Amino acid sequence: MEKRIMAIGDRLSNLPEPILIHILSMLPDGKEVVRSSVLSKRWRSLWMSVPVSLDFSFPEDTYFGLPESGEEEILDFVNSTNRELHYWRACQKIRKFNVVVNFSTPERFNKDVDFWVYFATKIAKVEDFTLECLSGYKLPQFAFQNTSMRNLRLQYCKVKLSPSVDVIWSNLVSLSVGHVKMTEGVMRNVLSGCPNLECLKLDFVWGFDRLEISNVKLEKLTLNSFETSEPDVWLEILAPYIQNLQLVGYSSGIRLKDVSSLVTAVFRLDFQFDFDEADRSEKKETSCLKELLHSVAHVTNLVLSPWCIKRISTLALEGFQHQPSSSRFLKLNTNYEELDLPGICSFLQSSSHVETLVIDWHHQDRGYIYPYYVKDKERQIKRFETHKFNCPLLHLKTIKFINLVGPLSVNKFVLPLVKYLLENAIVLEKFDIAARCKEIDVPLDQIKIEQELLSFPRSSSRASIIFSYQRSLPPLILHQSQQQQQQQPPQQPPHQSQHA
Repeated sequence: MEKRIMAIGDRLSNLPEPILIHILSMLPDGKEVVRSSVLSKRWRSLWMSVPVSLDFSFPEDTYFGLPESGEEEILDFVNSTNRELHYWRACQKIRKFNVVVNFSTPERFNKDVDFWVYFATKIAKVEDFTLECLSGYKLPQFAFQNTSMRNLRLQYCKVKLSPSVDVIWSNLVSLSVGHVKMTEGVMRNVLSGCPNLECLKLDFVWGFDRLEISNVKLEKLTLNSFETSEPDVWLEILAPYIQNLQLVGYSSGIRLKDVSSLVTAVFRLDFQFDFDEADRSEKKETSCLKELLHSVAHVTNLVLSPWCIKRISTLALEGFQHQPSSSRFLKLNTNYEELDLPGICSFLQSSSHVETLVIDWHHQDRGYIYPYYVKDKERQIKRFETHKFNCPLLHLKTIKFINLVGPLSVNKFVLPLVKYLLENAIVLEKFDIAARCKEIDVPLDQIKIEQELLSFPRSSSRASIIFSYQRSLPPLILHQSQQQQQQQPPQQPPHQSQHA
């Protein structure tokens, strides 16, 4: 047996070096690659040729207080990181380097962080670099000149440029900056130094009121919770070449001046709301949303947040007509709120080109918005019920309801929307309704609701409805049943039901 094991070991060691390096490169951590050097004499220096990823993260559960109470832990982390980087100098290729310093570093450790940045940008010349420092560490000037990085992520790092320093990130493809104040001039210089940038993410960034992006290759822009220098000032975005725009989180106001090449727009917005000035906030938020929807009327793919749906609903109940939209894919993230239905129906009226509609129902409840914007909820609901949204959806072929929590029997307010869609989608082919519930078997009242839904008239003779149920907890128990064609109205195709 011992001879057989040695023979296998020899066969592995006799493999060509490129194959051995490829095998070692599949290990998830650089330290595991180094440990492979004990396998044989030939492997002792092999690790130096393997492209590795290094991760130096201060354990989150080690220290949460002021520097004095965790001085020993911080010092051990800094010293061990410095020692390891000394040995990693011999490595020929470090692809990825992550440093997460999630403690308030005293200034005396800034030189150590400078060394880590120097190691990543000048010695190892990594392609993927992440630096997160909760202390508000200032990025050294030498880091702004690097031609090897392709992906850079900076969190809580001050980004300031000396007048004599030019940004040279000529090969940077993806840039993410978060939790920091930046000036318009610094942002402009950074973008001018990234001619090959394709993806830009600004995460909790503030300090400027205008974002002009002239980078031809920059296709995706993500803004998460942006704040301008003044509360009443809106951020103006001029980005004629971007194709994908995502506006996420909170904002005091955003105006899209030029997004003519935009293909996909994702609005997961929840604007700042001032309860002391409800009327003023309502007018501001309404105006901002109207402008945003007007600016993206030409996009192919559109995703709207629950906040957008609620504001659109209040506009619909006031009789506002949206500009026609060219979107072919429309996803609406909404809550379990009856007053969301006017917004959904009214927006669909202005979206006659939609081919695929997805409605995701499982989102955090923000129903408190309606008491401020809708004075008489019951009267508005009755007004909606009597209002006829008769607008043929000429191109809608696929509809998906996802993340309905609980069966339709407890979500009866969804049925009016289903009825509206079936009546107006004249070329509908598939209607998929997916819900999550606790029961293993589909309850009887749910079957009755399904039968009621199947009795709704359909304008498309090819439309099929598929029900699927998934238990909230494993194991998943599948149950399939099919409705016989004679149980349905003659003009309807056979119905297939899946319960998971």
